[in-house]
Amino acid sequence: MRAEHAFSLGAELGEGPLWVASEAALWVVDIKGLRLHRLRPERAEHQSWSAPAPPGFLAARAGGGFVVGLKGGLHLFDPPSGRFTLLSAVETHLPENRINDGCVSPEGAVWFGSMHDPEQTASGVLYRLAADGHCVPLDRGYVVTNGPAFSPDGRTFYHTDSPGRTVYAFDRPEPHVLTNKRVLVQIEPAAGYPDGTTVDADGCLWVALWSGWAVRRYAPDGRLLATVNLPCAQVTKVAFGGADLRTAYVTTARQGLSPAERAAQTLAGDVFCFNAPAAGLAQPLARVGCA
Repeated sequence: MRAEHAFSLGAELGEGPLWVASEAALWVVDIKGLRLHRLRPERAEHQSWSAPAPPGFLAARAGGGFVVGLKGGLHLFDPPSGRFTLLSAVETHLPENRINDGCVSPEGAVWFGSMHDPEQTASGVLYRLAADGHCVPLDRGYVVTNGPAFSPDGRTFYHTDSPGRTVYAFDRPEPHVLTNKRVLVQIEPAAGYPDGTTVDADGCLWVALWSGWAVRRYAPDGRLLATVNLPCAQVTKVAFGGADLRTAYVTTARQGLSPAERAAQTLAGDVFCFNAPAAGLAQPLARVGCA
C-alpha cells in the first residue's frame, strides 16, 4: 500500500493527529512550529491557532475544547477564544524536558509521556493524570517516550521507546495498574525509529516510522502484517477518520532533514491518507473537570 497526499501543511514537526467526529475534522499539532491545526476535509477548510509553548499532543474533552500537552504542563484549550489555561504543571524542574505524545484511556483519563528535548538523557517519564489533577508516574527511563495506545478492550497498553527502537506492551488488569512490561516489536535499524502508534478495531497496532518512510501494521502478538509507504522520511503518527473511521491520516515532519533532503522531499510536513484494511476506534473523550 502507498499513502496519498491529503493536506498541505508544511509542518516542521507535524504530530498528534486526532479525528474529532463532532466536527468532522482532523486536528494536528506542529510541535516546533507552535501551532494547532484543524483540517476539515469535506469543507476543504484549514484553521490554525498559536500555542504558547511546544504542543506535544491534544485530546478532545468531554466538557468541550481540548486538553493539550505543552512544554511545562497540561492545559485546557478553548478554540473559540484561543485561550490556554493551565491544568497541571509537569516537570517544571526539568527545563530540557517537554511533553511529547499522549492519549485517553477508555475511562477518560489522560495518559502521556515526557522526553528530553535534546534527546540525550533518559529523563522521560510515562504519566497518568489523576482525578485530583496531579500526574502519577507509571514508567521511567526514556529519552523519548512515544505512542501511548490501548487495545480495544483496554486490557493491554502500548508504549514506545523511540531511540531504543522498541514498542512495549503492558498488561492492564485494572484501570490504573500496569504489569508484565514486555517487548512487542523491535524495529530493525534500517527501518528507522518507532514514533506514534494507534490501534484499530481489530486490535492491530499501527506504528509510524521516523526516518523510515512508512507506517506498519502489527498483529497483537507482534507479527508484521502490512507496510504503507510514504514519499517522505519523517513519518510521525496515524489517526483514523472519516464517517466510517476507515480513512487513515498520517502526519509527517521536516525536522531532521538536511537542506538537500528538504528540497527533494517537497511534501515533508504534510498530511497523507490511505484506505485502511480495518476501521479505527472512536477515541474516548478526556473526562477532565467534568462531573
